[in-house]
Amino acid sequence: MVISGTPDRGPRLFQRLPRRLALLALLLSLSSLLISIGTGSSDISLSEVFTYLVSDDGSTSDRIIDQLRLPRTLSAFAVGGMLALAGALMQVLLRNPLGDPYVLGVSGGASSAVLAGMLLGIPTLWLSPIAFIGALLSTVIVFTLARSRTADSGSTRLLLTGIIMAAGWSALISLTLSLSPAMQLPGMLFWLMGDLSDALSPAPLLAVLTVGLAASLWIAPQLNVALYGLEQASLLGVNPLRLRMQLFLLASLLTAAAVAVAGAIGFVGLITPHLVRLLGATDQRHLLPLSVLGGGSLLTLADTAARTVIAPMQLPVGVLTAVIGVPLFLLLLQREKGL
Repeated sequence: MVISGTPDRGPRLFQRLPRRLALLALLLSLSSLLISIGTGSSDISLSEVFTYLVSDDGSTSDRIIDQLRLPRTLSAFAVGGMLALAGALMQVLLRNPLGDPYVLGVSGGASSAVLAGMLLGIPTLWLSPIAFIGALLSTVIVFTLARSRTADSGSTRLLLTGIIMAAGWSALISLTLSLSPAMQLPGMLFWLMGDLSDALSPAPLLAVLTVGLAASLWIAPQLNVALYGLEQASLLGVNPLRLRMQLFLLASLLTAAAVAVAGAIGFVGLITPHLVRLLGATDQRHLLPLSVLGGGSLLTLADTAARTVIAPMQLPVGVLTAVIGVPLFLLLLQREKGL
């Protein structure tokens, strides 16, 4: 399966998004945010939610909205957007809709590093840098082992090498969990399955997402050309090696930030760009921001369900994204096979 795209037809970096898709994505994003903020164990009406968002009366309901629901909602949206953007970049790199940070072992490296940090008692403040180091290390290993004389033949090697690396990181994660003290193990397991209960500082996540999206849009014209093959792109002035490194670094940064805060959440980066592409957004200048909005909305709604379905208990949000993602991906795969 090879993804298709639209070549760069003009010198402008930012082109207008397809109006209907942009409007649909914005409405979906706003709806998911409102649903998340307005849903919880405490019964707070939508009108009260708006009141508490613009004013502060010091009540319990106001603190629930301002200090719990709003930060967690924005964090979930940012994490979902980062995972979807990282997945879209990986799919361009591989020219294959199966591209995803989890498939290529990037998130496995970040997760292994964070779990090792937890085991060693490293302060929470350092978990994000550690996650980035783990993701970057995995990226360098995969990139080095998958080097090929031809750029396009390297895509298959890259995918296979990434799958092997992901399996290796999974084994290392299992080893780390087996060596962990009994008191730490439940928290580590819950985090590993995806957990946003401690994600109450959305500003750094939103900053990383903004920088990642801006950088991705900056190289979007090159990505459109690269969709036809890196060898062909090199004839048109694109440096394949530099473009690969840029994609790896961006995907590593986005994945590490998401993993450090929310743990291992799968299928968001795999499914969202594929759905956006099926809706007709093939130009990377359109697909990338739409994937961010779609991924953010998907994870926000999944997290809302995770904390309300069996309230006051919470489900790991990664379990819900897998429950949604597996059948949806199989359906999309079957649909493509039938075309």
